[in-house]
This record gives sequence, C-alpha cells and structure tokens, in this order.
Amino acid sequence: MLESIKKLREMTGAGMMDVKRALEDAAGNEEQAVALLRERGIVKAAKKAGREAREGLIAIELAPDGKEAAMVEVDCETDFVARNSDFQELVSSAARLVLARRDADLDSLQSSALRPGISVERALQEAIAKIGENLVLSRAAYLQSPGVVAGYVHSNGKIGVLVALEGEGAAEVAKDIALHVTAERPRYLRREEVDQEVLAKEREILENKARNEGRPENMLERIVSGQLSKFYEENVLLEQKFVKDPSKSVAQHLGKATVGQFVRFEIGS
Repeated sequence: MLESIKKLREMTGAGMMDVKRALEDAAGNEEQAVALLRERGIVKAAKKAGREAREGLIAIELAPDGKEAAMVEVDCETDFVARNSDFQELVSSAARLVLARRDADLDSLQSSALRPGISVERALQEAIAKIGENLVLSRAAYLQSPGVVAGYVHSNGKIGVLVALEGEGAAEVAKDIALHVTAERPRYLRREEVDQEVLAKEREILENKARNEGRPENMLERIVSGQLSKFYEENVLLEQKFVKDPSKSVAQHLGKATVGQFVRFEIGS
C-alpha cells in the first residue's frame, strides 16, 4: 500500500490522505484509484470555478521557420501560482498545441489532447485540484504569414504580442514592431478598421467639448477633424509614433515591409 501511495502521489500531485482513500475505495487498483482522484479533482475544481482569476500567464510558441506562431493566456487567482513551474509548463504546452493544430478556437481546443489521453479541459481540472486555485484558459491566437511572424512576451509574462509581417525587410523590423505593440497598445492596424460606433462617439465627444469651450459652429468640423487625427495617432498602429524613434511613425519605420495582422494579450484586460 505504501509503495502505491507514493507512486500515485508522484503521478497525480494529490495529498497522501486523498491517495490512500482512493486506493481503499478502489480496492488497491491503482488505475481505478487514479480515475477516482481525477473525478474528485473535478469536484474540487467545480468548487473553485466561481473564484475570480485576475492573475495569469501568457505563452508564445514560434514555428521553426518563423512563419507561424501561437499564443495563449491562462488566468489564475494569484501571482504566486503564475510563477509555479507546473503552471508555466501547462501554459506552454497549450501554446504548442495551438501551433500544432493551427487553430485557436477555444471550444475545440478544450477538447483536444494536451497529452495522450488527457484533454486540455481535463489537464486544467487536474491542475486546479493540485494547485488549489481556479484556472481559466481565456484566450488563444494563431497567426501565419508568407513573410515572418514575430512574438514577444514581456518579462513578467503579463503581456504577449504576435505580429505578422511580409515584404522587403520584414524580418529586420519584426521584433521592433512587436516591442512597439507591447508598449503602445494600439487598438487597430489601420484607420479603416476603426469601429464606426467608436469613431462616432469620439466625434460626438469632441464636438460637445468644442461647443462647451465656446468655439463657433462653423469651425467645429475643422477642429474635430484635427483632434480625430490625434485619436488615430494614439490608437492606430501604422499612425502611432514609433516607440524607439518618435520622430517617425510606425509606417515610416516599416519601410517596404507591411503588417498583415497583430494580436496583443494583457492579463486583466
């Protein structure tokens, strides 16, 4: 019995009394005992599922040829768990799986095998039972490009960025653009992508502000247009001032390279 308890504790990370009870209930059958521990882990996980997961970790996996990449965010309750090596490996494994599947759909990802016989959903449940915190696979992304996909995770693991670029010089500026997106938080790639409702609301705010300042009605359009240019400069990647050299825009820094897509994850946002 003692040898089996030791073996199952190493396999599952469960406590000694939980393992002993499971072995007793399974009449000493180790496989059945593991199944019981998993089932009881699910119960424990369900009790923790209502807790808010405000911390977490972001991981990126890049393809060897540099043309594909995946990123995932798994949230937890405390920063202490985010620094746990088992938790970090779970998040990295999920990123590798997204890259292998070339699909970031969360529903299908949950049911996919993270390791033989263990789905992502089950792996999360087991980790919840072992770690003792609610864990949530909250976001995933997959990008590919005929040129290059750059990835960057901020040193604390709280911010992650993927950027797909192509064209002349794409590989040379890729890391710079990923770092810029990390720091400057663009919401859109180009101004044509700005949500029209967001733009209409911004225009309304600026018009009302100008009126409250006593600006003449016949000047409102020119005033608002100028201030909308500032809005684009702050929110549109290609129009932002390049973080390493504010004397030029991101578009100017790109030169002949082009950005096809970017994704930015930040824990808590």
